[in-house]
Formats: sequence, C-alpha cells, structure tokens
Amino acid sequence: MSSQNEQSFVHLHVHSEYSLLDGAARIRDLTARAAELGMKALALTDHGVMYGAIPFYKACRANGIKPIIGCELYMTTGSRFEKGARKDNPTYHLIVLAKNETGYRNLMKLCSIGHLEGFHYKPRVDFEVLRSHSKGLICLSSCLGSEISQHLLHDRIEEAQTSALRYKEIFGDDFYLELQDHGLLDQKKVNADMIKLAGATGIKLAATNDVHYLQAEDAEMQDVLICIGTGKTTEDEGRLRMLSDQMYLKSTEEMALLYRHVPQAIANTVEIADKCELELTLGRAALPVFRPVPAGMSSSDYLIALCQDGLAARYAGLPEWADEAGFREKAEQRLEYELSVIDKMGFSDYFLIVWDFIRFAHERGIRTGPGRGSSAGSLVAYTLRITDVDPLKYKLLFERFLNPERISMPDIDIDFNDERRDEVIAYVAAKYGDEHVAQIITFGTMAAKAAVRDVGRAMNVPFQEVDRAAKLIPNQLGITLDEALRLSSELREASERQPRTASMLKMAVKVEGMPRHASTHAAGVVISQEPLTNYTPIQAGSEQIPLTQYSMENLEAIGLLKMDFLGLRTLSILERALKAVKEQHGKVIDFHTISDNDPATYAMLSRGDTTGIFQLESAGVRRVLKEMKPTDFEDIVSVLALYRPGPMEFIPKYIQGKHGLVTVEYPHPSLEPILSDTYGIIVYQEQIMQIASLMAGFSLGEADLLRRAVSKKKREVLDEERAHFVKGSIAQGYSAAEANLVYDMIVRFADYGFPRAHAAAYGVLAFQTAWLKANYPIPFMASMLASVTGNQRKTAEYVDECRRMGIEVLPPDVNESSVSFAPTDKAVRFGLAAIKNVGTQAIEALLKERGERPFESLLDLCQRVDLRVVNKRVLESLIQAGAFDTLPGHRAQLLAALEETVETAVKWRKEREELQIEMFGLDEIQNWDVELPDIRPYTTGQKLDFERDLLGLYLSGHPLDAAEQQLSSLGLDRLLELSDVKDGTIAIVGVMVVSIKPFTNKKGLSMGFIELEDRIMRVEAVVFPTIWKRIGSKLTKGGLAIVQATVQQQDDDYKLLVEDCVPIEPGGMDLAEQVARLQKQAKARASRASGSAASSGRTVQSTAYSNRNQQPSGSNPGSKAEHGDAGANNGGKIGVVPPADRKPQRIYIKIVSEKEQPAILDQLKALLASYSGQLATVLFYEKGQKSIALSDSYRVKPSTQLIAAVESLLGQGTIVVK
Repeated sequence: MSSQNEQSFVHLHVHSEYSLLDGAARIRDLTARAAELGMKALALTDHGVMYGAIPFYKACRANGIKPIIGCELYMTTGSRFEKGARKDNPTYHLIVLAKNETGYRNLMKLCSIGHLEGFHYKPRVDFEVLRSHSKGLICLSSCLGSEISQHLLHDRIEEAQTSALRYKEIFGDDFYLELQDHGLLDQKKVNADMIKLAGATGIKLAATNDVHYLQAEDAEMQDVLICIGTGKTTEDEGRLRMLSDQMYLKSTEEMALLYRHVPQAIANTVEIADKCELELTLGRAALPVFRPVPAGMSSSDYLIALCQDGLAARYAGLPEWADEAGFREKAEQRLEYELSVIDKMGFSDYFLIVWDFIRFAHERGIRTGPGRGSSAGSLVAYTLRITDVDPLKYKLLFERFLNPERISMPDIDIDFNDERRDEVIAYVAAKYGDEHVAQIITFGTMAAKAAVRDVGRAMNVPFQEVDRAAKLIPNQLGITLDEALRLSSELREASERQPRTASMLKMAVKVEGMPRHASTHAAGVVISQEPLTNYTPIQAGSEQIPLTQYSMENLEAIGLLKMDFLGLRTLSILERALKAVKEQHGKVIDFHTISDNDPATYAMLSRGDTTGIFQLESAGVRRVLKEMKPTDFEDIVSVLALYRPGPMEFIPKYIQGKHGLVTVEYPHPSLEPILSDTYGIIVYQEQIMQIASLMAGFSLGEADLLRRAVSKKKREVLDEERAHFVKGSIAQGYSAAEANLVYDMIVRFADYGFPRAHAAAYGVLAFQTAWLKANYPIPFMASMLASVTGNQRKTAEYVDECRRMGIEVLPPDVNESSVSFAPTDKAVRFGLAAIKNVGTQAIEALLKERGERPFESLLDLCQRVDLRVVNKRVLESLIQAGAFDTLPGHRAQLLAALEETVETAVKWRKEREELQIEMFGLDEIQNWDVELPDIRPYTTGQKLDFERDLLGLYLSGHPLDAAEQQLSSLGLDRLLELSDVKDGTIAIVGVMVVSIKPFTNKKGLSMGFIELEDRIMRVEAVVFPTIWKRIGSKLTKGGLAIVQATVQQQDDDYKLLVEDCVPIEPGGMDLAEQVARLQKQAKARASRASGSAASSGRTVQSTAYSNRNQQPSGSNPGSKAEHGDAGANNGGKIGVVPPADRKPQRIYIKIVSEKEQPAILDQLKALLASYSGQLATVLFYEKGQKSIALSDSYRVKPSTQLIAAVESLLGQGTIVVK
C-alpha cells in the first residue's frame, strides 16, 4: 500500500459491539484491522450511546491510530418532549464526531439529553439541543435513515435542501453530506441526488461505509445477533435484517474504487480526521468534594477532628486505654499516620463523604455491615464508624487498604440492610444533586452456555439439540466454548456428527462474550464534583437515579471514584431478629458489649448447626466446623479464609495444629508471633506483608508491593523480588538459605492468601448471626424465614431446621399471622404472604379489619372485608392452607360452604346498606348464619397435599415422618446438599417417590422418569433400562425409599441417575443393613470410575472440600460407559430425553396501564435477558386484557432476585410463577 493511499481514507461511520445486538465487530478487532489496513484514524459511532468510547480510545492509541469519538444520534425534527406516534413524529439518524474536548463534552451532553429527556422508543435529540451543544462537533448527514436521505428518497428535493441548510447553519463548514453505497438501489438513487445537493448548497461530501462487522463473511453473524435481539430466527422471512453483505471495514482501495466518480468525498474523510484532535487525560483522579465543611476548616482539618473524637469514643471506655502501657500512644500514632497518608494522597473528602452517608444511615436506624474488603484495616474508618472491626485488636494493616507507596484509589464497600439500601442512595443524590450522582452501568455478556442457547434459538435449531449442546459444556466458571470443546469429548463428538450443531457452535464462538444488554451494577455509585456529563454520558436508570454509560473500569480510567452500596440480606435478618428480641424479651442487644467467646455459640458451631449462619451454611463448611470445633473468634476468621479452592488443602493441617495432634512448625522461629494464630500456615495476605517487614526490613507499603508482585507469578518479577527480599533479610541478620526458604513459602501462598480484614469483618457477621441463633433461636429463625418468603426451597430448609431445633412452626392463621413469619413465645407462626394466591392487598385488608376485632367465623370475615380484594380464590387458599383451622368448621366443610357463605355476606351487606341499619340503630332480625354441611374432614394425606401446593412444603407433617425413627440414624444425604457436590458424586438419600413415568427409548427398552422429594426439596431422576428392569417394580407413587444415585450437575440445578433402590415398608428389610450394602456398592463404583480408592463412608462426604465448578477426574459415572443401554440417541445424558409428564411452569408478568411505556418495557426486556433460563414468559396487559407469550429469547430462571427486580420496576404482585 502506498504512502498516499495510507492517508487517503478514514472510516467515519462505524458500529461496534456496543450497538447492542446489531454491531458485530469488537472494538479490539476493529482497531487492529484498521491498523493492518494502514489507516491513520478511525471513528466510533454507535447507535445512540457512547458505551464503547473509552475502550475504543485506548485501543486506538495502542494501535497507533487517531481515535475519533462520535455517536449516531437519533434526531427528531419536532420537540424531543413529544411522545406521539412514530408516523407523526419520525426519528432520523445523524452522525456527530468530537473535534476536541469541547466537542467531546457536548457529545456527552447530547447523548445524555437524548436518554433523559427525549427517550421515546429511541433516545432522541431535537434542533434546540443540537444548536445549544454544537460547538466542537462535526456533523455528517448519516445513512438512508437520515432526514435528508429520506427527503431525497421520496423526491422531496426542496425539503432536502432546506434541511441541509439548517444543519449547515448550525455546524457551518463542519457539516458534510454523507454518501453510502452497499449495493442497494435506494442508495444509488439517494447518492446521485446527494451529489447534486452538494453542488447546489456548497456543502462538502464525505464517503462512508456503514460498518457493522469486520469482514464480508461476518454479515451472517450480524443477522444472528439481530435475530437474538428481536426474538426472530434466520428463517423468518419478515425479520429485521440488512440486505447487504458490504457493511464491513473496507480497505482504502475498495472505498476509492467505489467512489472513483467523486474522489473529493474520499479526500474529505481525511480532512475531517485532521480536524479531530481530541486528547483525553486518563488516570487522573476527579474526586468529589465534601460539603459543607465547618467555617475556617479544610476537609483535612475536619476529618482529623472527627477522627480524634471517634478515637476517644471507640476506646476511652476500655481498660487498656488508661491502663495498658503504650496502648493509647500506639493508637494515636496509628491514627496520625493514617490521616497523613490520606491527606497526602488527597482522599480526605472521600472519607468525609463516606462518613456522612454512614452517619445518615445510623441516624435513620439503617443497619450497616462491620466492613467489607481491606477497608476494615483502617483505623480512620473505624473511628468514623464506617467499619465496625477494631484493626488494633485484630491486627489488621492499613497498607493493605491504602498503600502510600502505590498510588491507587481507595475502595470502601459498604453493606446496608438490603431492604433500606435505596434510602441511602437517595440521600446521597439529594445531598450532591442529581447531576452529580449516578449508578453504574454493567453489561450482560453472552457466556458460553448462553451464547449456544441464544444462537441456537436464532438459527432455529431444535430445542433438544440446543439444550444437549449447552449441557455438555462443563460447569466451570468463566469457561469459553473453545475450552469446552477441548475438555468435553461428547461436545466435540456432537459437533463432528451433526452439521447443524457444528454450525451453531461455530457461530456461538463468534458471538461469545459480546454484550447482550445493559443493566445496573448491583452496588456501584459515582459522585462527581462537576456535573457528571462533563465526565460520562448518562441515561435513565431503573429508579430515579441516572445510570452512567461508562462501565466501572472505564469510569476509573477517567478518574471518577466508585463507591459500592451493597444490599446484604443478613443485615435485615439481624435487624428484624433484634427488634423481635426487644419486643418479646424487653432486651436491647448491643453486640459491642457481648463477648466474642460465648460458649453456647461455639458449642453450636462445633456441632455444625449452622443453617442460617452467615457464610457458614454450606455442607462443606459444616463438616469443617465439626472437625475443627472452633473455640474462639480467630477460628471463625480462619474458616472463612481457608474454605476456598486452593487453601482448602491446608484445613486438615490447621485442625491438627489446633488440637495438638502435630507439632506446629515455623519456617523460622522469629515468624512464630505472625503465624501462631494460624498454626504455622500463611492464611492471610497481611501475614505475607508482616513477614516481609520483619525479615527483609521492608516498610509495610513495600511489603504490599511485594505481595502484589509475587502473586502475578511472572518469572522475571519473581527473580527480581527474590533478590530484593534476600538482600533485605541478610541485612536484618538472616542467612541467604533462611531467606530463600521463606521466600519460596511466600510464593507458594501468595495466590491463596485472603485479606484478613475482609475475613475478620465477615467473621463478625458470622458470629453475630450464630450468637442470635444460639441464644434467641425463635426470633432468629422467624427472621430467617421472613427473609426467604417466596423461596419455597429455602423456606422448607429453614422450617426443617426449626423442626430439628425443636421449634414448632405454626400454620397460618387469619387471627394470628402477620404478613410474614413472626415469632411467638414458643414457636414461629407462618405468615400470610407465604400462602400462594394471597396477595399484598388481600393481606392488608385482612390485617386492617382484624385490628378492630378478631374474626369469629368464615362468614364474619366475609361480611367485614372487601370481597373484591379478598376474593374466593384467596379464601380457598386460606382455607386449604389451614388459616381457618382455629375457627368453627373443618377445611372440607368451609370449602364446601364457601360459595353460600360469600353469597350470604354479599346479601347481608346489601341489605344493611339499603336499610341503613347502623344509622338508625335498628336490630337485625334475620339470622344470617350459614349451616356447615355434615361431611367428612380431609384425610391427613389430603391436608398435606394442600399444604405442599399452597405453602410450598409439608407443614403439619411429612410422608417421611412414618420412617423418621429408622432414617434418622442412617446418616443419609440431604437433597439440598447435593446442589454443591461434584458432578458424578454418588449419593444415598431417603425420599418419597412423587411421580413415576415409564418411558420406552428408541431401542424399545423400558426406562423411567421419576420425581423424588425429601423434607426440603424435589428433584427429577432417571432410571435407565437395565436398572429399571431390576428396580422398576419396587417404585410406587407415594412410596418411601432409600435411593442410591449419581448426581448429574446441570445449568441451574441437578438431576439424579438412579443406581439402586430399597423400599421402606413396615416389616420390610433391615434398612441399616441395606444402607451398608449401598455404601459398599457406591464405594466400589466410585473406585472404578476414578481409577483410585474411593473414600470410605458416605460418598458425598468425600466432597467436603470440593467445589461444584471443579470437574471430577476420570470418567463421569453418569456417562455412556456406565449407562450404555440408555439409548444411542442421547449418549446417556438426561437432558435430551423428554421430562416427566407434568404441566410446565411459566412466569406471568402483569403490565398495569401506567407502566405501558416503551422505556419501562425496554428495561423489562433487558431485565428478563439478564435472568436467562428455562421457563417461558407470558405478559398480561391489564389495560387491553390480553396475554402475550414471549419468544424463547425471554425464557427466564425464576429467583427471588428476579421477582424483586420485576416488582421494583412494575410494582408489587406483578410477577408470579405457576
């Protein structure tokens, strides 16, 4: 390519992956390709957004290309505030490019205004704001979708000229008429007229290619992306699609040839690029300023004053403050040092801002967490009550949080009561102003499995084929499709055998990792000194607070400081429990006055009774606690740090050291003070820093730099740091051999080390929840249950835990129940909100009327409440759930008489209104009683079925109760625990058989699909042909059995592959003997599968220190090798076989009339996409009384988070799963 050609053309109309589900070219590929083509500059003009501006800027600079930041705006010729029909107020496209910093700021403002003020289907701007913010911008007329092109296309030449001159009036010589040619006839016509228009008006031409992908062959990829976004398939004739494969990043030669008849249009692209000289300053902090500061004081002065007061408040009442030699002086010196570092780094205002909103939360009674991350190592944060972990007591290091020798932004993450977090964010927005506060955008990307499912739907691949391919991708966090194809032989075989699967996977690899939708970061908030639009474009968020268009890492690049406002359910649990303790026992619990060595708490932890305990609930942690038998707070902190992949291997050594079973060894005697608490093991990152400080004489800041450097594991860095460490150690009197030995240990543990500050802070929450459970079990368990209302599995788990603890869970009662679960003196009462079909309005009506006086009968209730709200469906559910059991009549009678009771109540009310009985003080003569029919009560089994359906669990009993005495001593696995075990684990469970569906596979062999249930959850299981032949006759619906099965982990849950079964029958086989047989059988099977000796005892216990995302070694016991007769059609995997015969669940979402707005529906669309799963979604439009089943693109995974998010957007009670 000649030098002249290299300078002859610049692409000025380019879309990246941030034109969501439309742009099919990644920024990194665009910039690399432009550099390869020898281009000196490149523009980015995504549709209506600037999401990619910063990564584009950095990528261009890295490739030696001038970045031109722009946007393809949506333009309305009317007012941006008009929200009429599209045909009456059309939206046009317009390209704007930033020449300089002024233009860049104006571009951000235009983009923000379009979203905040002009959003109507698209983020629109109008001529008013275009004029106001035109300085520093270059404007191109854009594509066929532009105002001028549309006029020319429809032969409105005069209107086209008028429009062109209007833009010229605004932008002067920085307005250009755009030519595009992708081989479309409409473009040929428009281009001819555009050239004439340029001649008539004197406006210059600029040639562009509407780049949406990198190469011509990527046109198919863009088609698939558009189909993913629109819910169509590539086989739909009427789908939205581009009718050309020419929208790629063409070379200079290709563009020059295309516009050889107007070479000036090519040359003008270089002229435009030459005008653009935007230089962004990245990495420079733009920190907010705290206000107001007391008169005569600087921010630093005010911070010092607050901290000095806080130091006295924290420590003055402690004996060591006055008595212990040097403690006060040590604390004051530490505080002075921290404050000097904070002041020197310019972070005083930041600490004041955080202190202020924490102060607000505390004054409003909003509970905050004790700390999160390394910030708990700061004494300044402790004195300001930002954190609640004493860094002096727990030996926490400030330099791990803020290193004076490494310039980095402070990062204080705050946990708030999840039910009141939004109040704090609203306070910050009100204090600093809407223009200065925003939440942070994040992008949901297509991970491996999601990419396969999305692409499969778009390419119209049959669901079973897509589902099987997705399920063959190993369950490893962050796995890519290329890695999956390398690791999974079955996935490779499927790709090789089935051309359609191969095409789908090839396309999925292309779209994998691309952003799919934008949403709100779970916690991030930014506060700016200047208006935010001077730093980042913003858009409407899901609440009142706007959303940045730059993601978190890009905000940090431009110098804005993120603060994390996290909602933590544990804090609302604590708050509710403490309130109940105060109401029931008259005690105000202050955890600052409670010893962290409470014997009852540690006895409970040593038993592994940790259901509901923060961070200590999992089966694996429970097993560790039983072995460790913690005796002090330090043990809790160590468990939190050690129970992770990697350091898990050191848990046995820690336990042996704690119990004196081994002699604790130290790499050098001088390190004993640092490592004695952890029995010679480096558990914490801070220990590495302390070792480097002690041995090598490093400052703690230098030691932190060493820790960071060593953890990167780069050979040249390791060698360099070794020399530094050894040299320093020799200077301190250690030998080279001793220094090298310790350095090797540091290198080994650097990856595993956990921030002690974080572990200590979360240890505080673990202890507080454990203390409450041990000392006030009823209020605590009531609060736990209230926190999971709507989550049937967790509710069942906590109800079962209450039963195990000897706490009775009382059924719902119309006269006794609160909205949610509530404690009584000796029990927990079920809440009305936990009953299916009983909504918020109905509960409010019941509680309001009950407040006047208790209900005396079903008729009394019907006479007193609004029966349009508490309707027959609600009443049926209340009756069947047992909420009327303390009133006259049993459930069968009340249900049979319900129709007559409601009719009677309606007549009674009507007559009272007509006769105005109350007004005239008349006595009622007529007897309005309803006679209950003489019918038999429901059987226990019928009652249990009603409870299972309406409460999500068996409450008054359980079918397994009949075998409880036999099962309790057998040490069986719980279905709940199997969610966390390795794929291929063999488990033995005691269950009820809920349903059985015999099935004949393609080979004509009989097999079965069954549903199994224990006290907490229900799972699907498969019995393959040879096993079905052996045990099928033993399985009966409603029967109890001990089942041995292999766990097959899947996308969102797991299934069981049944291996053997023992029926539980009166007078049947000796169950202990049969379980021993199954355990021996499982041990042998596991040994064959792994090629090594299996662990003894329960097979699930062998996974105590395992992680679900880790894959088992050897072949999977659930693979074809084990179940070769499952049918060649499915390779032995369950996922592709028809499921058990039952009505599929769906998600139903109600759109009330006031929420029928495009912006809200767009947010709902993005929300559903972020919870991708298996359940179909149905929208019910209240205004038009119509239901619409959404396409497979909007299948979702139900969760409490999804329900909360939808209700936050659309209102309470707008989503239901049924």
